[in-house]
Amino acid sequence: MLTMQNSLSVNKLDLYSRGIKALRDILGTVDTEEFISLVKSDNFDYTLWQRQHFDQKTPEQINQEAEEYVLAHPYSGDPSTII
Repeated sequence: MLTMQNSLSVNKLDLYSRGIKALRDILGTVDTEEFISLVKSDNFDYTLWQRQHFDQKTPEQINQEAEEYVLAHPYSGDPSTII
């Protein structure tokens, strides 16, 4: 029987696996390992980094960049898949 705790563990494992796969697809195995090592050794705070990055931009700039990204990277996957 799958308990709530086991379900959360499976979801975390799935998310971890998908994240590592995404990094490997983009960076390759060696750079993925280097990236993880850097993040862990620097006590990297992703939330703080995002805040510093996006606080320098206006909502209009963020929207424009998002639109440009969508146009340059059209979704080619299965539309029934929810990520």
